[in-house]
Amino acid sequence: MRKIIFAINTTINGSVDHTVGIADDELHDFYTDLLNSVDVVLMGRKTYQLMESFWPVAHKYPGSTQSILRFADKYNSVKKIVFSDTLKEVKWQNSKLADRNLQEIISELKNQDGKNISAGSLSIALQLLKLDLIDEFWFAVHPIVAEKGPHLFDGMDVIKKLNLIDSKTLSSGVVFHHYQNI
Repeated sequence: MRKIIFAINTTINGSVDHTVGIADDELHDFYTDLLNSVDVVLMGRKTYQLMESFWPVAHKYPGSTQSILRFADKYNSVKKIVFSDTLKEVKWQNSKLADRNLQEIISELKNQDGKNISAGSLSIALQLLKLDLIDEFWFAVHPIVAEKGPHLFDGMDVIKKLNLIDSKTLSSGVVFHHYQNI
């Protein structure tokens, strides 16, 4: 059966603001490899709009490295389901608006053949966590302290114990912790 995985960048103190991390080639390569294990990404409106503003046009930016372009190509090609009450349409390739609630879509996806499913935004991950539907977590902890932006699992009202599977340290000092839901 397909697994639901959630991966996110966070600072040491839990800030998940996308502007306060170390977005180097090694990080992009890691996330590209992780994306190779999924064939659908679930995301909320904010994450969709953030990602859609750059990844479809990454090849036009002179500062884009080969690692960034490989990530862009992978992210652009993967199927994306967007959950939004306000968006009327999505234009990014391989994207569609959710036509049912999250739990119904997850139930359908988990029973289909395919690769894993990625919870691609914090809002979706929080909903899935409350429903106890996330199988694996990847936390990329950046060696930064920042109070900027949202924090990991704000509003979480349940206790969840996880089993550490593995850790990997990048040369930048970013540490990936890989956990399994117990």
